[in-house]
Amino acid sequence: MASLCRGPRLLRTVAGLHLSPSTASIGVQVPIWRRSYANTSANPDRTCIITGASRGIGKAIALRLANDGYNICVNDIEANKDGVDEVVSQIQSLGRKAMPYLCDVSSSSAVTSMVRSSVSSLGPLNTMIANAGIAQVKPLLSLTDADVQRMMDVNFFGVYNCYTAAAKQMIAQAASASPTYKIIGAASIVAFRPFALLGHYSASKWAVRGLTQAMAMEVAGHGIRVNAYAPGIVGTAMWELIDEKMGEIKGAKRGETIRKYSDDLIALGRTSVPEDVAKLVGFLASEDSEYVTGQTMIVDGGIQFS
Repeated sequence: MASLCRGPRLLRTVAGLHLSPSTASIGVQVPIWRRSYANTSANPDRTCIITGASRGIGKAIALRLANDGYNICVNDIEANKDGVDEVVSQIQSLGRKAMPYLCDVSSSSAVTSMVRSSVSSLGPLNTMIANAGIAQVKPLLSLTDADVQRMMDVNFFGVYNCYTAAAKQMIAQAASASPTYKIIGAASIVAFRPFALLGHYSASKWAVRGLTQAMAMEVAGHGIRVNAYAPGIVGTAMWELIDEKMGEIKGAKRGETIRKYSDDLIALGRTSVPEDVAKLVGFLASEDSEYVTGQTMIVDGGIQFS
């Protein structure tokens, strides 16, 4: 609870206990609440790497953080170069610095090179957002080894590579570049509630949730906060693919599966848009979340309650 000022007296509260000045003075230390933002005057040029940022959720996050004052390294694979260039241009039009970097995050050496390039061009790394991911609709009993390996390579190892490369860079920078650092990963509602026909995708996102918790514990002493976001049903190209492929398996028309899921599952009654997710990530990337770590936060309009 916030500190309450009444005339000259300052009342402080902890876990519902109101502490008078005399109580606080005998050994109970309570920090006074204050508001701070990501783009502070003390550090106006924060930098962020965002993977899978050529479209959809990644693009929305990039534009949100640019508006919040970040300079951004925009990443995606070579096939999405045009989208990357467009996002870079949009960020620059907002008066922020931006650079493109094309690579596949499933390669640890490529991710390490990306971090080095971002630091060289934009300055010390403050925030890493491991957003890149893929989906595949297929029954578990029909999956091949290659299907499962590719899913884990991108969705789990891609996040792992980003987490570890970013953490090493942040530790090397120490507190001189930033009082706190942020590492943020893309999980999903299926990290809490798996969907049939998305079994290996669900498993990869459960792995991200566990990795996020473990990484948060290991790097907390270095001033690094590690969290993840878990979108639900979002109107993106990925969910259009899921809708199409589930429709083929279940005999549903295009659009019927995502509409049924939205109508039957989402308490708020509408499919999410990428900007819904970007708002949560904006919080996680700001100093307002400095006391949050190890969490996978759901942003699904009310499908899964935790």
